[in-house]
Amino acid sequence: MIIDANVYWLPAELFTDEPLQQKFVQAVNNGRDSKAIVSTLPDGSKKFVIEEPIGQSSLDYFQNDYTLDHQLHDMAAGHIDQAVLKLPGCQEWLDLDLCKIFNRAVAKHVQASHGRMVALATVPPYGTPENLAELDYCIDELGLNGLQLSTHYQDGYLDNPAYRSFFQHVASKQIPVYIHHSPVPIEYNAIKDYENLRRSYGRCEDQIIAISREVFSDLFEELPDLKLIHSMLGGGYFTYKTMFLPHDSGNGRFDTNTSSIQNRLENNIYYEVSHAQPWGPDNLEIAMKVLGANNVVYGSSYPVKTAWMTEGPKMIQALNAPETDRAKVLAGNAQRLYNL
Repeated sequence: MIIDANVYWLPAELFTDEPLQQKFVQAVNNGRDSKAIVSTLPDGSKKFVIEEPIGQSSLDYFQNDYTLDHQLHDMAAGHIDQAVLKLPGCQEWLDLDLCKIFNRAVAKHVQASHGRMVALATVPPYGTPENLAELDYCIDELGLNGLQLSTHYQDGYLDNPAYRSFFQHVASKQIPVYIHHSPVPIEYNAIKDYENLRRSYGRCEDQIIAISREVFSDLFEELPDLKLIHSMLGGGYFTYKTMFLPHDSGNGRFDTNTSSIQNRLENNIYYEVSHAQPWGPDNLEIAMKVLGANNVVYGSSYPVKTAWMTEGPKMIQALNAPETDRAKVLAGNAQRLYNL
């Protein structure tokens, strides 16, 4: 069994309905330092480019990437049994009206897949009656399998009290929450000028900050059953986890009272791979060892690169790790977290 728990999707109408395009573009343009540009390619299809910061391309959406037939063809090539559909990094800009359009469209896409796909809802993370009603409708009526959010919104990272009433509702309904990286962290001036530094390290830095703020804050103290699944292996959190849990204070320099932090990292935080090949086998093996095989979830970020879906599972299957652990990463953990 193989579940790709990070397959990107956008509604077909976004590329064909001009008023919807303009509403989406305006939502992105209303961001702090972001801009959306839509263009027509030589074959007549549409392409969106989102710049964040403005002047720096960070996200690219191609119309033909998100058709059901195209997705199912590549899933077959990669021997993917089921896919979890998510939005490709635009969660932070969507207002409630856009969320409603996207949620209903993805429910229809899932239905048309005849069981090959499930999807996550998207809702602004503020506990207004309207937002909570939409979330409940997505879970209870549309049958979506969880919630997707960005690492940060206008009030900062998700440990901010501004989001707490929303998370209280999420936790009360035991909804799993996928946390997608933003193209760059809130503070990004030092990394914005170089393409690969911004596109790769920027996403990782954003996740390291997001997870660390979540576990060092009182979020999980208040909501101990909340489950957050972070993309990009949590920004490579396996490289920092042990460092954040010191056993020697260094004559009082470090806080060694970290048992609660370790508990949160191991019981509240999960780490989705996002793409196997860029990490490579050495890092993936270390990640499973340090973060725990029960906490790592396979995903490909398809269709950013087709090979990440079609060839990624083979890399996981070839890792020097127990077969039971590889099976958890490839399917078991996603089944458990998303109630598949």
